[in-house]
Amino acid sequence: MVRSGLLGIVALAFLQGAALAQMHGQHASEAACEEPTLRCATKVTPAFGPDGTLWLAWMAGGQVSVASSPDAGRSFSAPTQATKRLNLDWGPDARPKIVVDRKGGIALAFSIFRDEAFNGQVLYTRSSDGGKSFAELRPITANNESQRFEALALDQDGTVFAAWLDKRNRVPAKEAGRRYEGAGLFFASSRDGGATYAEAKLARDNTCECCRLGLTFAAPGRPAVIFRNIFEGGVRDHAVMTFADVSTPGEIHRVSNDDWQINACPHHGPSLTVAPNGTYHVAWYTSGKARKGLFYAHSRDEGRTFSAPMALGQPGRNPTRPYVLASAVGTVMVWKEFDGEKTSVQMMISRDDGESWSPPKTISSTTDTSDHPLLVSNGQQVYLSWMTKADGYRLTAIEDQP
Repeated sequence: MVRSGLLGIVALAFLQGAALAQMHGQHASEAACEEPTLRCATKVTPAFGPDGTLWLAWMAGGQVSVASSPDAGRSFSAPTQATKRLNLDWGPDARPKIVVDRKGGIALAFSIFRDEAFNGQVLYTRSSDGGKSFAELRPITANNESQRFEALALDQDGTVFAAWLDKRNRVPAKEAGRRYEGAGLFFASSRDGGATYAEAKLARDNTCECCRLGLTFAAPGRPAVIFRNIFEGGVRDHAVMTFADVSTPGEIHRVSNDDWQINACPHHGPSLTVAPNGTYHVAWYTSGKARKGLFYAHSRDEGRTFSAPMALGQPGRNPTRPYVLASAVGTVMVWKEFDGEKTSVQMMISRDDGESWSPPKTISSTTDTSDHPLLVSNGQQVYLSWMTKADGYRLTAIEDQP
């Protein structure tokens, strides 16, 4: 893992342009701020509750905090610190994860660094009183090897599904004298709103060990995950897996033959959304021999086959951090670009299930560092959620444009 940690540092330096903080108005961010308040946040993750309340989970001052907004981000409740001060995972693809169920229960998960070799541990907690307090932190698995890059998704029946990257299988491989590449894609589900999780299971071994996962439900009871896999020859291209149920992994299907042969950590994960009609929409970054940059594709057959990759953004402006979300207004896609002076969030919308797209449009910009652009929906309206150091937290409605 020391070797993987060093590779992670190299990749961090290579792709550092994406990870810091953002906020709004009186919540403006401060670079080295050590308070757990929103103005000091470096990573902010949104989720809407069933009553339309916006919830934010963020990292600041070594703690994970939560607050809510009844008015689409114009004002927030007093924050609740869900954790004590910890050595939180600060990697570019790390952030706290949050889902809010129909009963108002809040499930959180995040990762910490346990040592200087970047071995991690995924912790979780839950609030059953509307975010006023959180239960004692627990590890999502009893295994003592490294876990990072967790993702959460909420099913219609309230089941919380978790997936993460896990290094436990390197131990038996080493004992057997076998080379071990990457990490295992592990998963577990919770039937009590994130209070406890079932025993962790392996979905796929030898995946890329250092990129965020894209996770959603393709249908009730059927999680779907996109991840960077390690294919033959050390090629780290993306794959999709759809579960038969929350306990049964499915086959993996390659998204695109990008031929990115790299023995390092990209720290630049993909995005996945499934439309109500079952279409899979994916967006990702690659630097392969076949193509370089950001790309989009869709699948009409549960991820078995995908459309030809469509390039996103202007290559001269370093497009990064794509995110796609299928919604009532269509399928929305955003990413970041840098023109040498400012970072902007670009947006495109498809009204025909990914067959065609509107021209790219700038919907927000900043002159300083910024977090990844995320999309979130309350079921009726899609919003851009973006945290910037200079301007603060922004929740921007994606207007229904012709």
